[in-house]
Amino acid sequence: MEDGPRVASPEDAGTVTGLVVGAFFDDPTWSWAFPDPRARREQHRAFWGLFVEGALRHDWVWLAAGDVATSIWIPPGRSDMSEEQEARMEALLPDILGPGADRVSEALELFEAAHPRDEPHYYLSLLATDPAQRGHGYGLALLADNLRVIDAEGASAYLEASNPANVALYERYGFAQVGAFDLPDGGPTVHTMWRSPRHAR
Repeated sequence: MEDGPRVASPEDAGTVTGLVVGAFFDDPTWSWAFPDPRARREQHRAFWGLFVEGALRHDWVWLAAGDVATSIWIPPGRSDMSEEQEARMEALLPDILGPGADRVSEALELFEAAHPRDEPHYYLSLLATDPAQRGHGYGLALLADNLRVIDAEGASAYLEASNPANVALYERYGFAQVGAFDLPDGGPTVHTMWRSPRHAR
């Protein structure tokens, strides 16, 4: 097994996507967005696969040793997806969700509207651990390692907590709640969190 985390390559896209699909299957936000558990895994594979593909353009997708966890970051000034990938997402949602696509599109617009743009920052798009490896701290160790690199740059970081149970975990790593928004149709609350620059320790 490798000693530490590594930057994922495009050849790792399937591994990274698989980790996200497993980790977010029961997530309050993303199970609400894809409510049919029988179809959700394949829907998530298509949906998250585009996010992973977009992020892999930036060399800030990480895999923990043994590929047990992944962190997907968007560096300062970069975008989640290319314009071509955004167009593919727009076409994908009606294809995999039918009438439910509008609700998910509205949710994505709320995520975008809440995202701060006035200060450069690293954006933690997704943090995922293999469900079979939960409880060992692999994801949080990967997060801590990433934050050391970000601290060395004196950069800020931002994330959305799609599961309120994770808010306290992120606070332990220096993130503070800065806002929240409710998803449509009685959907769950998403908390936005910011971490100010600090010096490397």
